[in-house]
Amino acid sequence: MSWSEMAPLLRDATVDTLYMVGVATLLTAVFGLLLGVLLVLTDRGGLLAAPLVNRVLGAIVNVGRSLPFIILLIALMPFTRLVVGTTIESTAAIVPLTVGAIPFYARLVETALREVDRDVVAAAKAMGASVREIVVKVLLREARPGLVAGLTVTVIALIGYSAMAGTVGGGGLGDVAVRYGYERFETEVMVATVVLLIVLVQVVQMIGDLAARRLSRR
Repeated sequence: MSWSEMAPLLRDATVDTLYMVGVATLLTAVFGLLLGVLLVLTDRGGLLAAPLVNRVLGAIVNVGRSLPFIILLIALMPFTRLVVGTTIESTAAIVPLTVGAIPFYARLVETALREVDRDVVAAAKAMGASVREIVVKVLLREARPGLVAGLTVTVIALIGYSAMAGTVGGGGLGDVAVRYGYERFETEVMVATVVLLIVLVQVVQMIGDLAARRLSRR
């Protein structure tokens, strides 16, 4: 395959990968953050202590994290078809990507929130702050560097997941690597997709580290 043929193929595949990862990241950030906050609030000694609810949420998160993504990808095909009407192409891949990443990020959120000084939370509570105010103005604000660092790790994991989704027609760089690099023995295409994935990961890591450092200084 010549470069003139390879370039538009890789360009479109990169756009598809960025689309999948971008939308999945947005959904994961919202729902993973919510789930992580609930895990902290409902724990013993939490602001909304509910041990039974906490155990149920923890079990759901543990199950979601324990399933290999390729198995989750296949198991969710009926649900994916129900949501988006198909199980192939980049839009369909967003569903398993999001479902797989939410429990992963939720645990990182939980860890970041637990690192917030309990004395700060106690002081806010003593001043009459509501649960919502404590969560928004204390927990989330104080944990911002950890939350950003956790989201960075999650985005990198999503890039890897998106490449894996290409093995079942999920689109993106993984799909190109399988269809052209592996099945057609186009070594140059395989190498190019690997290089592009490495570049994406490095860029995400650099941006995430920079954002986390700036938030830590503040």
